[in-house]
Amino acid sequence: MNQANSGRKIAVVLFNLGGPDGQAAVRPFLFNLFRDPAIIQAPFFVRYPVAALISTTRAKSARANYALMGGGSPLLPETDRQARALEAVLAQRLPGDTVKAFVAMRYWDPLTGETARAVKAWKPDEVVLLPLYPQYSTTTTASSLKAWRRAYRKGPGRTTTLCCYPTADGFVQAHADLIRAEYVKAGSPRPARILFSAHGLPEKVITAGDPYQRQVEATAAAVVERLGDILGEGVDWKISYQSRVGPLKWIGPSTDDEVKAAAQAGLALVVTPIAFVSEHIETLVELDVEYRELAYEHGGSIYARVPALGVAPAFIDCLGTLVTEALSSEAPQVCGSDRSCPKTASGARA
Repeated sequence: MNQANSGRKIAVVLFNLGGPDGQAAVRPFLFNLFRDPAIIQAPFFVRYPVAALISTTRAKSARANYALMGGGSPLLPETDRQARALEAVLAQRLPGDTVKAFVAMRYWDPLTGETARAVKAWKPDEVVLLPLYPQYSTTTTASSLKAWRRAYRKGPGRTTTLCCYPTADGFVQAHADLIRAEYVKAGSPRPARILFSAHGLPEKVITAGDPYQRQVEATAAAVVERLGDILGEGVDWKISYQSRVGPLKWIGPSTDDEVKAAAQAGLALVVTPIAFVSEHIETLVELDVEYRELAYEHGGSIYARVPALGVAPAFIDCLGTLVTEALSSEAPQVCGSDRSCPKTASGARA
């Protein structure tokens, strides 16, 4: 490390969507989600009543799903653990500096404004913005960064943004390590299919230039290549998309259709959340409960679910590398991958 940089105060801000911390928070969380113009692309005088209607009508079923997880989302505790693990890695890599990781959630506490105030009060010399969305999307990364820029206007410190890292080495390796363990257990004596499940998006978002689908595909292909030692040539794997809501046409194929197809074909199924780095409602309810039941209903007998990355050492080490590379860059935005960067995707910038 350059000695001239020693003694810096470095704030690393981890972005995620957030989740309700209890039953009472479910409806206001949903309202915050659906009033975001990145989610419902309509004027505010249309968006607000629509958000109020959706959050009210969906609250009962959403509360039931969160009840399966103890009443609220585990996303904040999971993200806090990732923040502390990242601090430990960076303390080793940057021994002359003081590094503090902050968590900013888009739709529930700690909301972006609260975190921005905390970072301002800490008065950092450097701020690294690190979305926990490895694949860039206007609906996640861009929305979170836009909220941050608004909240941190004129805040102290030089700011560097990590926009995406869909094929970063440690990120890919962490997925491969976790998939390998589940695949070996599930793949004998029957053939197994690896299903990479990602959160879906309306098709119109992708056709407008959003690189998310391309980046999901790049991640899956990189992981499969890393698994060559156990899979060999002609491995059976597919990408699917889950969590569809509303009447719009979404990108596909859908995870529920692929789960049915694999079960009916007599395949053991190894499902991995390829775009989620933490456990939350989409993994603990959709993947673990709903899709598992669907597989068994259609004749499946083996359904294995690969854990989200969480604090997997290779993943946290990868985040540490991304942060240190950002700190050494003179550019305000850097990418943790050389493929499918939103800087080259028309219409995909924040």
